[in-house]
Amino acid sequence: MKKSEIYFSIALDEQKVPEAISWRATDAGEKIHFAKAINIALWDRDQAGTMKIDLWTKDMPVEEMKYFYVDTIGAMAQSLMTATSDKVMADKMRALCQDLMDHIEQEQKNNG
Repeated sequence: MKKSEIYFSIALDEQKVPEAISWRATDAGEKIHFAKAINIALWDRDQAGTMKIDLWTKDMPVEEMKYFYVDTIGAMAQSLMTATSDKVMADKMRALCQDLMDHIEQEQKNNG
C-alpha cells in the first residue's frame, strides 16, 4: 500500500498567534509551501463527528479571508457532488457562494 503524508508547520508568536504557516506533501516533493490560512476538517471515525482546525496568520487581510471561505465552500460543493452525486446540495452551496460574492462586492462598493 502506498503511503502519502502532509506536514504542517505553524510558527507562533509569544501570544501563540500564528505568524507563519508552511506545509509540504510527500507526493509533491520536498518543496515547502507557505500559506496565510488553513482550514482542515476531518470526519472522526469513532466520534462520527467533524473535527476542525482553523488557523490564519497575522498578515491575512480580512478581504482575503472572506474570499478564502467562499473558495472553500465552492470546493466543498464540488467535492460533495463528486462524492455523493447530490446535485441539489451542491447547487445550494454554489448559490450560497454567489450570494456571498455579491455581498463582498457590495461591501467593496460601499467602502470604495
